[in-house]
Amino acid sequence: MWKIGEDGRARLRWSAVIVAAVVTLGVVTACAPQDFPDDGKPVVVTTFTVLADIASVVAGDRIHVRSITKPGAEIHGYEPTPGDMRRSAKADLIIDNGLHLESWFTRFVQALDVPHVVVSDGVTPIDIASDAYAGKPNPHAWMSPLNVMIYVDNMVRAFTRIDPDGRAEFEANAASYKKKLQAVHDDLVTSLRTVPRTQRALVTCEGAFPYLTRDAGIAERYIWPVNAEQQATPKQVSATIDYVRDNQVPAVFCESTVSNRPMKQVASATGARFGGTLYVDSLSAADGPVPTYLDLIRHDTTTIVSGLTGQGNR
Repeated sequence: MWKIGEDGRARLRWSAVIVAAVVTLGVVTACAPQDFPDDGKPVVVTTFTVLADIASVVAGDRIHVRSITKPGAEIHGYEPTPGDMRRSAKADLIIDNGLHLESWFTRFVQALDVPHVVVSDGVTPIDIASDAYAGKPNPHAWMSPLNVMIYVDNMVRAFTRIDPDGRAEFEANAASYKKKLQAVHDDLVTSLRTVPRTQRALVTCEGAFPYLTRDAGIAERYIWPVNAEQQATPKQVSATIDYVRDNQVPAVFCESTVSNRPMKQVASATGARFGGTLYVDSLSAADGPVPTYLDLIRHDTTTIVSGLTGQGNR
């Protein structure tokens, strides 16, 4: 959900989480397994797996990095657990994406005495263009490797504050990683230019790709703007069907953290191919297709190009 509702149920859920966390912190901590090695290194907690991977590259061996959410989790409407609060309370720093991505995060961080950093600070946002969220910034800024360079700079500054002696290492790690980010960006742009101009339209379940499509110079369309609804509305599906038909879009896609049923309906109604699964809000497990952020961009690039050129799956 874009925002946790201010109704009684939401308040009760959060009250229960906070009370349980207080009990856990005060009573059970001594019995709980250690979440981080007791080696004196700083601990950084991120809100989701993509940020954890990027942060781990910048941090190197000097900082322990963990994600609150696990691979495959849907980040927008995540409901933190008492265990999440217990582990995060031990951190030296919490990192969030910002741009209203983590709807649960404000309440979460207010319950903890831990500093936090918004790594999207400095990114020029692209506003959502339609539906109830029109005019709000699209939060998926990391889908542009160029934006992730800004994330990296923000991480270097934040990590230096909690580990001043590590500054040179953080800066070196960042410089090396930026070269890789530039490479995957260049490959993304070059690869999508091989798609015939009339077929350069990315149609997905969630509107999570405006930064990627801006970089690549292709059109974007989606069923819903943000993972807020429990299911796609008939109006949203119908509008997407009309767009795919009117523009003769050859393939459509859906993200890994949501059901692809609405998009399969679009494909069936229009004759477009279902081009495959894209990753945005979460990495896969270590043995899956996108264990790192760089793998995520490479996978999505290959899947989009293959789908639009007729090599994807139905």
